[in-house]
Amino acid sequence: MERKKLDIGLYGFTGCNGDQLVIIHSEDKLLDFFASANIRSFSLAKSDNEQTPLDIAFIEGSISSQEQVEHVQEIRQRSALLVAIGNCACYGGIQAMELGREGWDRRFQSVYGENFFEVRTPIESKPIDAFVAVDFRLPGCPIDADQFFAVYSSLIRKTKPQMPDYPVCAECRWRENECLLLKGQLCLGPLIAGGCKAVCPSHNLPCVGCFGPVEEANVSSEFALLKEKGFTVEEIRRRLRIHSGSGVLKSLKNLFGEV
Repeated sequence: MERKKLDIGLYGFTGCNGDQLVIIHSEDKLLDFFASANIRSFSLAKSDNEQTPLDIAFIEGSISSQEQVEHVQEIRQRSALLVAIGNCACYGGIQAMELGREGWDRRFQSVYGENFFEVRTPIESKPIDAFVAVDFRLPGCPIDADQFFAVYSSLIRKTKPQMPDYPVCAECRWRENECLLLKGQLCLGPLIAGGCKAVCPSHNLPCVGCFGPVEEANVSSEFALLKEKGFTVEEIRRRLRIHSGSGVLKSLKNLFGEV
């Protein structure tokens, strides 16, 4: 019996569109991707986009205006499943690195001044789960193509996707990389979810947290280790905040008293 094709939509909010580009640039899989479902909306890949009920909506980008709040809520209302793809959608991304700290209005005006926006109402940038229910998260900055298509294949077959439950350090070990922490670099590998294939440490670059926090990350232990190696509290705080946004708020509050 032939399986009924699902109705799929892909949407982008505040970000670089890098996650959608990862999909588009997977030329060897793109035809099968479009053949496997009814792609109702994908503005980077097609012009005849439809506002129809969806089985699955994939959303990248954080929410940074009141108009985007209303749009993501509208998408949620007509979608059976909503999947956040990329760190901006999952945790807020770089634009949310100061999320939860006082002074957003002041920081915003220092960049844009007053009365800069005429057709949008800016708000502090937040991940999409601050406004709607999210059924599944696929982090990354950008996402990994192989991981996306594995998750996508599971979802369209209505099975639960399996995500890495190990940190980047595990992927470094598998590739026999030298530990950058032992070499004195500010690497977040022990705290960050695997799935990136340890691409940065494999090129002697410390992990900055592109895939967001791994479950049960021992942030206090990493913080103590980095302080012991001579890094300042501000250096550690900023590194933790660069990509992980809402994903580290509780840990930051425990360590630094931030809210």
